[in-house]
Amino acid sequence: MTARPRDRAEPILSARGIINRFGRQEVHDRIGLDILPGEIVGIAGGSGSGKSVLLKTLTGLHRPNAGEVRVDGRKLDAIGPMEKASLIGVLFQQGALFSSLSVAQNIMLPMREHTPLREDQQERIAAMKLELAGMSAETGLKFPSQLSGGMVKRAALARALALDPRILFLDEPTSDLDPLTASGIDALIQKLNQSLGVTVVIVTHDPTTLFTICHRVAMLVDRKLTIDTLDKLMRSDQPWIREFLHGRRAQGAMTARKQSHGNG
Repeated sequence: MTARPRDRAEPILSARGIINRFGRQEVHDRIGLDILPGEIVGIAGGSGSGKSVLLKTLTGLHRPNAGEVRVDGRKLDAIGPMEKASLIGVLFQQGALFSSLSVAQNIMLPMREHTPLREDQQERIAAMKLELAGMSAETGLKFPSQLSGGMVKRAALARALALDPRILFLDEPTSDLDPLTASGIDALIQKLNQSLGVTVVIVTHDPTTLFTICHRVAMLVDRKLTIDTLDKLMRSDQPWIREFLHGRRAQGAMTARKQSHGNG
């Protein structure tokens, strides 16, 4: 695991007093968090706890009923679309690639929308992003239907990296993948964090991801959010947190974490 960023660093992202409601149902009750530059932060919670809603709130895709999100010290809703695209990259659940476009064309979409780059420049950058995601440039000629589940996630990650964002938001990047493929995605995320210095926020229910690559974890329980290191969260008396972090699925993840530390 990478060393945790210094606590004294100014947050690259801050959320304060976030309330999200849908009709009479309140999903988030005045939650807040700070994320430091270079951190990998996991967001976990039970079904219906609002993990994806929180991610959409932090990326500006959903406006909360109350509260505010700041990126680099500025209100998120005051940042223009072009600048926001250069600050934030998003990998959506299931990849969300456009089936009618080739992989390269999918990666080029943010460049077409937000930059004046020529098509040949976009193609070169798309090939570079594919390589960053652990895929060959030739993969760019394929269509999403021709890719395996793991390759779809890598291609979607390459698209999220298209504009060199400072923060990557990943929604369930290892869901529906076999353990070996999921481990490869985790290793890729950690490598990008280390080599590019990119801050990463991961919504996941996968304990292995949380235990092996995250510096801190934010737990959504009963409309509230608790964020801390896993070592401290494991001492929590909150029933859901305790069950999640001490359950059978977490034991294998803890073993993988210890092995990772031993090899580091």
